[in-house]
Parts: sequence; C-alpha cells; structure tokens
Amino acid sequence: MGKLIHLRHPLLEHKLTHVRDKQTDTKTFRENVSELSALMAYEITRDLSTRPQTIETPLKTMTGQVLDKAVVLVPILRAGLGMVEGIHRLIPTAKIGHIGLYRDEETLEPHSYYVKFPPDVSTATVLLLDPMLATGGSVVAAIDALKQKGATDIRFVGIVGCPEGVARLQKHHPDVDIYLAALDERLNAHGYIEPGLGDCGDRLFGTK
Repeated sequence: MGKLIHLRHPLLEHKLTHVRDKQTDTKTFRENVSELSALMAYEITRDLSTRPQTIETPLKTMTGQVLDKAVVLVPILRAGLGMVEGIHRLIPTAKIGHIGLYRDEETLEPHSYYVKFPPDVSTATVLLLDPMLATGGSVVAAIDALKQKGATDIRFVGIVGCPEGVARLQKHHPDVDIYLAALDERLNAHGYIEPGLGDCGDRLFGTK
C-alpha cells in the first residue's frame, strides 16, 4: 500500500493558513501555493538516488553527487500549474508534462482533454501535482494515463486532501505514495473539501 505522508513544518502551517483564508488576495494566494509546493518538494525528494561525478573545484579534483535519473513534473490542469514554479526553481533540470482534466459538475467524474508527457517519463521520478485531493477521480485518471506511458515511480503531491480522496487513490493505485500538507475533515455534498480552501483554480487565476 502506498504511504500517506502528512508533511508537518511551521513554515508549511504558516503558508497554509494564508491560502485557507478567504481574505487572501490572488497574488498572495498564488505566491503561497508556489512556496508551499517548494517546501514540500524538498522533503518529497529526500530519497532520490544519486550517482558520483568527478568535478574540478577551483582548488582540486573531487567527486560529487548528481541526480541519477530524470525528474518530471506533471501538473493536473489547471490548478496544478500553481505548484510548478516553486518546485521547478528547486529542480531546474526537471522536465514538465501536462494533463488536462475537467470534472463533470453532476457526476463529479473526470474527463481528459489534453495529455502531453516527456518521452522519458517511463524512467523518471514523476511528481504529479494537484493542490486538492478531493474525490480522487482526477488524480486516479492522471495516474492511469501516466502508467499507460510506462511510468512506475509516481508520487502524488497535493496541498490539501480528505479521507475520501485518499481512500480512492489508495484503492486504485496502491503503489503511489501520497504527500499532503493537510488532511482535512471530509468531502461535502458538492465535492469540495471542508474546511479546505475553496476552488483553488479560481483563487490562483482570479476567475471568481
């Protein structure tokens, strides 16, 4: 069974409080989502494998360590885009794929409209990005698409999740670890996480 890792840190709690606050303006919201994502990525990538590489410092030859395989960031459009910049600053060599999914407002089921991954996604460490793990339908569909392209090392990175979304993801993809900054109480009748932070996409891009 894939692990559920609830990341805890004072800076995460501080920034998470700002993104939850309905009074937070779009600019501040977007900045805090980006910074939260970078802080999370630092912990999530702690176990990445490295290989030795000989280099010349200004003084002598030495052996350092570089990442052993590629990292691919895959945001689920559109809210996942808000997490890319912070992580990409931390891992500038990471490639970026995209998957576009929209949720039927009546059935809450996901539908795909765009999928584009780097050619080496099958051998890379994939960080699948979506701020909200609500029903879990979009994340399950995104992982389905990644696995169809041969990806095996997939890690889901979300800011806020709920028990229903976690259970669905673990049921359909028990090999995928789940990283969250917060695990909230429940999913309401409209498919929103409570207490949550509202519609993350709308708040990121100022569309509501």
